[in-house]
Amino acid sequence: MTALASRRQGRRRPASRKQGTLATTELRSIEVDGRRLRVGIRRGRGTPLLICNGVGASLELLEPLTHALHGIETIVFDVPGVGGSERPLLPYTVWNLARLAARMLDVLGYSRVDVLGLSWGGALAQQFAHSFRKRCRRLILAATTPGVTMVPASLSVLSHLAHPRRYQNAAYLRRIAPELYGGQVRRDMQLIDRHSAYLRPPDLLGYLYQQLAFCAWSSLLWLPCIRQPTLVLAGRDDPLV
Repeated sequence: MTALASRRQGRRRPASRKQGTLATTELRSIEVDGRRLRVGIRRGRGTPLLICNGVGASLELLEPLTHALHGIETIVFDVPGVGGSERPLLPYTVWNLARLAARMLDVLGYSRVDVLGLSWGGALAQQFAHSFRKRCRRLILAATTPGVTMVPASLSVLSHLAHPRRYQNAAYLRRIAPELYGGQVRRDMQLIDRHSAYLRPPDLLGYLYQQLAFCAWSSLLWLPCIRQPTLVLAGRDDPLV
């Protein structure tokens, strides 16, 4: 079902505050189950693509990706406590976030989507595909894991990941980027400089909530139950995964 068709089949206009644009991405602030979320929609054709971002990352970081996916309708959002989405009072689980994402799609008027999960967002994507299987047509998992059952990275890499300093200090990020990200970043620091231009510091407690949610989550027991066609993307040089 195309996004245009879904709008014709009962898609309602949500009660939301329009918050301008990021390039051609429409930014909105919407209320979902009493919680204010910031979402970005780039209009296009075909089944919409819901993108779940990495830990601490606001939707600005996805702008180069959604721009490259020209012609595809994309939905991006800030999880609670990140970017423009308000932080909850208490920690949450990955299942809570999957339900919140489903309710967000209800408010926006989308019935079925493809889902792309990047790094930490891969956990949310897996949970969404498992818990709301009728709403997920296809799944893409990029540089991610089945949760706390993964083979852990080195302690030095995990220490860089544990603190959001890389979002706050460009010089620090430049120093640790080769060890943290690997790949072409080891050879071309201009890549991390372009990456830094889209970074926004997360709320410190919101960042902690994301880490706590991941530390209490694993998909290993039910991973074989995911029946959607799934594309798994992994780098040959990924120090974290």
